[in-house]
Amino acid sequence: MESALCRSQERNFVKVIPKCTESQLRGPEGEDDSEPSIVNSDWRAFRARLVAGEQATKSSAGAPNQWPDLGLTKPSRVVTLGQKWAHPIHEPERGCLLVATQRLDGVHIFERTVILVLSAGAAGATGVILNRPSLMSIKETRSTDLDKNGVFSDRPLFFGGPLEEGLFLMSAQDEGLEREGAAVAFDEVMKGLYYGMKESVGCAADMVRKKVVGLGDFRFFDGCCGWEREQLSEEIGAGYWKVVACSPGAIGLSRVGSVSLWSEILGLMGEKQAW
Repeated sequence: MESALCRSQERNFVKVIPKCTESQLRGPEGEDDSEPSIVNSDWRAFRARLVAGEQATKSSAGAPNQWPDLGLTKPSRVVTLGQKWAHPIHEPERGCLLVATQRLDGVHIFERTVILVLSAGAAGATGVILNRPSLMSIKETRSTDLDKNGVFSDRPLFFGGPLEEGLFLMSAQDEGLEREGAAVAFDEVMKGLYYGMKESVGCAADMVRKKVVGLGDFRFFDGCCGWEREQLSEEIGAGYWKVVACSPGAIGLSRVGSVSLWSEILGLMGEKQAW
């Protein structure tokens, strides 16, 4: 298969990164946010509870549970999720995973990969491979694209895909970003997980110096993946990828570079693969 990822080497990633400022992002004055709404909470977890609840209802009626590892406490209308869960969805969305199927076995770059989708829309989708081990540090590449004044020079660099682009993932709390006026410099992928391009490395380094985040809250990638919209739809329709929603706990930064992540995600969906 000639993957769309390999055909899109000339894809341009244009991103305007505002400079870090001291301003804060606030909601409307007088807004009472003492009671979190569903909109302001993690909507992916809300959807997962609906999916799990439906499966629990089917299980109680004697139908098989397709996702036994969602963390259900008992078949009930009120469902408690575990810290790690995953379930299939129909269309790619920001923060979902593309999990390679056996049809990509033998395709060296993408065999048994787990790709985190960073953006998805009418123009196509971009993502980064999560489960390829690091072979070198940033300083060993002698590139300054992902470093600023040596702050990140000793951080490991992971292979993110065949497209030439440097980027990073960052684990951070919303409050810390807003306090430093940096929320507009990074894009949220899922709750507590953000990504930035090489243009925002300076802002990231400033946050480390101010102790808003630590060095361990970053993972840096050399390369990424990209598709035009129809190309990805065709690959999903042909059975090359499973489209999966998951919890932040299922793919935390500590799992980046883990070759076992592929089997772990499938296991959360109740799929014990033997190939």
